[in-house]
Order: sequence, then C-alpha cells, then structure tokens
Amino acid sequence: MSKRSRGRRRRAKPRSRSRAGILYAVVGVTAVAVLTAVLLNQSAPAGTAVSSSDGLSPSVQPSGGSGGTASAKPSATATEPARKPTAKATKAASVAGTDTLRDAVSRAAGATSVAVTDLTTGRTLDYGGAGHGFACASIAKLDVLATLLLEDQDKGTELTAAEQALATKMIEHSDNAAADSLYTTLGKAPGMDAANKRFGMTSTHSGEGILWGVTTTTAADQVTLLRQVFTSSSLLSTASRAYIQGLLSQVESDQRWGVSAAATSDDYELKNGWLPRSTTGLWVVNSTGRVDRDGHQLLISVLSDGNPTMDQGIDLIESVAKAAAEALLPG
Repeated sequence: MSKRSRGRRRRAKPRSRSRAGILYAVVGVTAVAVLTAVLLNQSAPAGTAVSSSDGLSPSVQPSGGSGGTASAKPSATATEPARKPTAKATKAASVAGTDTLRDAVSRAAGATSVAVTDLTTGRTLDYGGAGHGFACASIAKLDVLATLLLEDQDKGTELTAAEQALATKMIEHSDNAAADSLYTTLGKAPGMDAANKRFGMTSTHSGEGILWGVTTTTAADQVTLLRQVFTSSSLLSTASRAYIQGLLSQVESDQRWGVSAAATSDDYELKNGWLPRSTTGLWVVNSTGRVDRDGHQLLISVLSDGNPTMDQGIDLIESVAKAAAEALLPG
C-alpha cells in the first residue's frame, strides 16, 4: 500500500457513526458486566491469536516513508522518565465510563480490542476481541526493534551505525524495507518468537518468511511489550529503553494519530500500523504507545480489523482509545 499522505491532528476528534445493529443491543449488558470486572482489577477473558490466511508478499506489507538517518543512540546514562502520582479513580465513576467505551467499540465494522495499564496507579483494562488474533501491520516494527536490542544485549554487542539508520527509518518513518532488513537480521519468526516468549507475550505469533506485518497479536500482549519499553521491570536495559522511546517520540507528523487521542498533552510516544488485506480489501488499523493523561502515564494499545477504509479505522481506534482512558480515569 502507499504511504499515508495527508497529515492529521495529534488528537483528532473521532467522527460520529451509526449505531451498531441488534446484536450489540443484545450483548451490551454482558459487555458492561465484563468490563466492570476488569476495571475493578478482576480477570477477564483474554484473546488468543489465530493464524492469518492472507499470504501477503513484501510488496504489500504496511507502507512507510523513505529516507531518514539515525537520530537516537543508546546512552549508558539514560534514565526512565519520572512518573507523577495522582489519586485513584473511584469505583462509581469507572462503572459509569463503561457505557462510553461499549458504545465506541460497538461502532466497529469488524473486530476491535483495547488494553490499558495506568503506570501511576497500577490499574488495568482489557476489553473486546476475546479469542481474536489481530494482524500487527507496522506496529510489529516496535517488536522487531525490541527483539534486536535484546539479542544484542545477550551477545554483549550494540547496534551498528547501519542498523541504527535502519531503526530510525523503520520507527520514525515506518519504512518497510528497513523492517525487512532488521527482521532478517534478528532471525525472522524464530528470533522474534523467542524474544516474545521471554517478554511474556503469550498470544503473539510472528509472520513467516519476511512477512513481519502479518504477525498476529492481542491488545493485552502489545501492552506487555510496552511494559518492556517503558518500565524498569524489563529485560531491556535502561539504554535500550531510552533508545526506543526516543524513536517513538519522533514519528513523522502524518503518523501522530491513534492512541494520542487519549492524551491531554503533547507528551506521548507511539507506533501505528495500517494495512489493507489482499483477500478482502478491508483495513487493519492499529495504534500502540504511552500517553500522558492528566498526569497519569498510560500504556495503551488499540487493534482493529475489518475497517472499510483507513480513515474509518483511524476514527474508530481514536474513539476507543479516548473512551478506554476515560473509563479507567474518569473525571
């Protein structure tokens, strides 16, 4: 597919869309009950990955820009950003917020799922997409880089200057050729699957051959990966985490949509993915990252597929991201 050409506001307001059909009315009450349990830190059904039947070739991997040079380098003195403590959300307000989230998810033309962790309070939310494996598209590039850095740590080596240049293109510009090269360097699916197992990502399955874009995952697994990037309880070193964070903070301006809709400031880092499936023409649209919301540091991932257009997918995930953050942090 071609690179997304038009820019978007950092926190674009989702468009209104028609209500879902009778099916959503039938399951609505159950959905509220499940989400309420999750908001109260109880367990909820987790989605499991399924293999993709779409035999994508490298030419139809999620598209990215071209060019760019290395603009961030691991630093031995890098430190994790300070997290601001704030008050916990009340039980009553959390329950009230489930209606907005349920309504946002109900607008999906296909499947959608969201997971959020509040690093400030420790509260979590995981909603939608149970039993469904989502194709990663270009959010797999974050996994590629984390795996490559972990492998280098194991070997006691660092990224070469050439690998750093490729990493910058891959993350900041979503360049596919750079991802192809680095995915090959880390050992393709066997290498990334081995790292993901160590990261604790139990429902993510890497794409075969060079097809990193059809790696399947869940929103909960993507938040698990974000914890490796944004918390000290990580297999990645402080320097590796700071390096990834630096690249995520500098994605090009026309790719700053998605989970950034949940932020209340310009303090966020993210990676997005978008991909039209060759068998259906419907769009996978995903977004994952860290946002600041009223002083709370949220790790948030929203995954979707079956979108009629890319723009409709973007509007959906922005609406779901914002609603999920409001449900977790009402007020």
